[in-house]
Amino acid sequence: MTTTLTPSTPPSDPVQEPPKRTRRPKSARAGGQLHGGPIAYAVLILFTLGSLFPLVWTAIAASRDNQRLAQTPPPFWFGGGLFDKLELAWKDANLGEAMLNTTIVSGISAFTVVVMSTVAGFAFAKLRFKGRNAMMLIIIGTMMIPPQLSVIPLYMMVAKLDWTDQLQAVIFPSLVSAFGVFFMRQYLIQALPNELIEAARVDGANSWRVIWHVVFPAARPAMAVLGMLVFVQTWNDFLWPFLVLTQMGNPTVQVAVAALGRGFTPDQSLIMAGALLGTLPLLLVFAIFGKQIVGGIMQGAVKG
Repeated sequence: MTTTLTPSTPPSDPVQEPPKRTRRPKSARAGGQLHGGPIAYAVLILFTLGSLFPLVWTAIAASRDNQRLAQTPPPFWFGGGLFDKLELAWKDANLGEAMLNTTIVSGISAFTVVVMSTVAGFAFAKLRFKGRNAMMLIIIGTMMIPPQLSVIPLYMMVAKLDWTDQLQAVIFPSLVSAFGVFFMRQYLIQALPNELIEAARVDGANSWRVIWHVVFPAARPAMAVLGMLVFVQTWNDFLWPFLVLTQMGNPTVQVAVAALGRGFTPDQSLIMAGALLGTLPLLLVFAIFGKQIVGGIMQGAVKG
């Protein structure tokens, strides 16, 4: 009896399909932009409306009278006397001269604070000298002192120099800023490589040429932000200009607006109109230079 052996054939494997490629969203691709969802847009719109509400309500209050502002609920829509109140506030408070004075004070203060803070911040960040850490601690310590404590000795000094009711009484105390020095030091530690400074030294540049050709270009984004902060802070400063300036002499915007509230029954709508006029230049400055400042911040972040 003969038996025939048949070769066993292995079972055939099932045909495996290649895995499907899942298309990644644009936000996950390299170089793609992130897109927010509806919740993100709702939150942003809510915060935007909340930020704009004080400015809008100031304009609404400026268009009404005291009798309507005293009613409950207060008005939430514009009246018909906005432009009349703006014109009256402009004339009564002499806001034209006040805005010119405030622009001079804020511009000089912002310029000097930015330049001096950048130079001092470079020295504390990149130079080595004795007492550097102790001096930095002293500068930071001055930031902890309330500014109200320096009002009396500063006023005595201004009165002795016969600077009362003059713009230099407001300019000189704001020429330097401890916060500006600390801010620029922290920025230059990361944004300014030591190799750039060493390369400039090798090329024969002295310290001032290094500051002009290396430090200032590297610190440009932070300088723009610091200048904007100092300009806005000086523009809105009230206590010290109110003590050394008068409305009839050389008033700033805040001193001129404060004069609108004098009287037995202050006109609240007139005060709101003056406050609105005093705020418009800041909005104009930010509308013109805001894009450059934000672009400088992003450029510095990418380089860092």
